[in-house]
Amino acid sequence: MLRQTSPAPFCRSSSSRSKAARTDELMQPTNVVLLQSDATIAQTLATSLSNSFHRVHVAQSMDDLRHAAAKHHPFAIIVDLETATLGDVESLKRDFRETRIVCNHRVADEEMWTRSLSAGADDCCPSSDMRGILFATVRETARSMAA
Repeated sequence: MLRQTSPAPFCRSSSSRSKAARTDELMQPTNVVLLQSDATIAQTLATSLSNSFHRVHVAQSMDDLRHAAAKHHPFAIIVDLETATLGDVESLKRDFRETRIVCNHRVADEEMWTRSLSAGADDCCPSSDMRGILFATVRETARSMAA
């Protein structure tokens, strides 16, 4: 599923240009690819992320995620550790070096999260913490646009 959305509201005020022109000027064309074991979480994340990213692609498998990441050049990949191994996380980070990798899992296991960070994940959050996942995904975008 590929969702086309409007640009995120990151812009500086300027009275001489329209808001849309300012947003397009500052907004980088960003995409997100996600793989989740729970379809409800996938849909909720896709809907929430569509407010901050141009496109959100929901992958159906690890192979689909890799294909979508190669095709869409996402800013971030969000992957559920119930659908991906730590080896997958390591491989994703190696293959998509500039892409932010955010992992999530339904169990808040600090040891597993430490291992995922060591494997190359940029952040790890509980699956139930939608705000945390969204923040982990968009925080670098907001920081780079503010610079």
